Amino acid sequence: MTAFDADLSGFVTHKPGEADRLELLVRGARCAACMARIEKAAAAVRGVEQARLNLSTGKLSVTFRAGKADPARVVHAVEAAGYTTTLFDPESAIQTRDAEGRRLTLALGVAGFGAGNVMMFSVPVWAGLFGQELTPSARALMYWASAIIATPCALHAGMVFFQSAWNSLRRGRANMDVPISIGVILTLIVSFSETIQGGRHAYFDAAVTLLFLLLIGRWLDHKLRARALNAARDLLALQAPIARRLDADGTEHGVPVAKVAVGELVSVTPGERVPLDGQVTEGFSSLDNALITGETAPLPVEPGSIVHAGALNMDGRLLVRVQARAEDSALAAIARLMEAGAQTKSAYVRLADRAASIYVPVVHSLALATFVGGWVLGLGPREALLRAAAVLIITCPCALGLAVPAVQIAASARLFRKGVLVKSGAALERLAEVDTVVLDKTGVLTQGRPDLIDPPTAMLAPAAQLARASRHPLALALVRKAGPGPVCVDAREVAGLGVMGLVDGRPARLGRAAFLDLNNVDASESELWFGFEGETSVRFQFADRLRHDATATVTALRKRGLSVEILSGDVERAVARAAEGAGISKWRAHLAPIEKSKAIDDLKADGCKVLMVGDGLNDAAALSRAHASIAPGAAIDASQNAADLVFEGDGLMAIVQAIDISRAARARALENFGFSALYNVVAAPMAIFGLVNPFFAAIAMSGSSLVVTLNALRMHWAGRN
Repeated sequence: MTAFDADLSGFVTHKPGEADRLELLVRGARCAACMARIEKAAAAVRGVEQARLNLSTGKLSVTFRAGKADPARVVHAVEAAGYTTTLFDPESAIQTRDAEGRRLTLALGVAGFGAGNVMMFSVPVWAGLFGQELTPSARALMYWASAIIATPCALHAGMVFFQSAWNSLRRGRANMDVPISIGVILTLIVSFSETIQGGRHAYFDAAVTLLFLLLIGRWLDHKLRARALNAARDLLALQAPIARRLDADGTEHGVPVAKVAVGELVSVTPGERVPLDGQVTEGFSSLDNALITGETAPLPVEPGSIVHAGALNMDGRLLVRVQARAEDSALAAIARLMEAGAQTKSAYVRLADRAASIYVPVVHSLALATFVGGWVLGLGPREALLRAAAVLIITCPCALGLAVPAVQIAASARLFRKGVLVKSGAALERLAEVDTVVLDKTGVLTQGRPDLIDPPTAMLAPAAQLARASRHPLALALVRKAGPGPVCVDAREVAGLGVMGLVDGRPARLGRAAFLDLNNVDASESELWFGFEGETSVRFQFADRLRHDATATVTALRKRGLSVEILSGDVERAVARAAEGAGISKWRAHLAPIEKSKAIDDLKADGCKVLMVGDGLNDAAALSRAHASIAPGAAIDASQNAADLVFEGDGLMAIVQAIDISRAARARALENFGFSALYNVVAAPMAIFGLVNPFFAAIAMSGSSLVVTLNALRMHWAGRN
């Protein structure tokens, strides 16, 4: 049945005031070129306004102009481009991704088995070439044994590349799997030809070993994409799975958040997260919004206050009128921004890809010309084929392939010893290019928790007796300063206001200014007031202190030519104080998560390559959309998964070290590229004119790989010194 045989109009989402939308699951997309091809094919369909593919999930989102939706034509266009499609279902996407992971794991295991076992027969042949000559019959036996092991392993493991190459060629294009497939198949053909004719050289081991190395990279790439998807999943995990829905008679029922409709009432008890975006209709409390907005001070809420999914209710029961479904919540919006950011990063072309795009077609054209030219000039097909094989072997992109990964491994190991985890090699390349550093305030520039500053010493101990009866963050900070001690008698906490009780037999209160009937004071959300009944009250002020090396880190970043600014969701007064303390002149406060993400996009539009450093839920989308991103080890899982690097410890100087090492790694990689280019300029003519046979070509190729590896290890040795 073709795409036009099915009526897909029922699967187009229609929402008042919004464009029609269709979501498809696309299988077979592996690279940025695939993504561009699919989006172009879908966007070319009449009536389509926009098409966006997320490589991590395989989800193709197609937006139609009003009244112009024709989903069958979109499906046909994508399938004509060589990809398979179905209606998007998250579970189906997970199963597809898991199946791909199992396939890659099996192929990698088969290639590894073949590469390891074929060496039992290759090593005796190699030894025979160095004075311990094997008889022709013994050498033939070793080669046939190698063929029996290597050929089925290479054919099975190579199907990952063969199928992709064939699908590409059927569409009249050539992706990177085409030269890989040609190289492996040609190596097997030459090896069988030499074995049948009693030749001295066969390369069964090379074919299966090359596939093993390539599959390692393909498997790691699959894992990295899965991690990008997990970032969005971790984010949505902060949305409560169950909501306490109230019936008309006031009865509470626990139901999945997906089944709660707009306009219904839900109950949120202390210690629970708000399940859906909405407006408070009844109750008083304080919400911990630090993960969502970055504000360190708890936010008091009352009837009429707007609350967002994921906020933690601290001390009072709330009734909330739902204003948005689960898929339209603020958390879901941030998750979509993260998906878009992951897609943007997946389009980044790495150094090795840029070099390979030039190198591979040139080398294969040269080998073909050598074969045709040699045959035409009278060498005969066998000799011409051996010369072509020598060209392919001596110019094998092993050195090119190792040029970047070897450096990245050494650089990652060096950073690991300094407490920085690098999650992908491409992250180091992007980090080396940054020219602007954007810092979150809460939890990055500062310690991420309130500390009591300059307390009135005489009142600290009695105030702490009331504070020990509360779980409010400011009360906990007061207790940390006061240390262990007794709890007040008859403690009673009033939601969103404070605590009252008997301290040393006298009535006392601790909380907001209004709770102590102080109406003519300049109240702040980062303070508590304490007083005995009928006596003068005293103020306890709190602040989120800067990290110990924040100022030194900012200075070091500026010395490296980087501009530094703050994007924070906290209030202006707190951000201004942190910026002044760290010596940062550019800052913005009170930014919602989407506003942070837009600020990153604006910087990118101005030509800046941004490094984002953040830890909260409100930073997750910005981390995904930045050119490179770093999160502290204490960050939430969603932010750590969205970030390219994660650093441990209480200091920020790890950011400077990561930038320095990434720049050094880029320099080493460029040195390796330069050597690889020079090596090929010298080696290729030698193979073309028959000055080296395939065996010595293999030795030269291995030597070039050793050189770039040793150059990469300079990163490792420098780290130890």
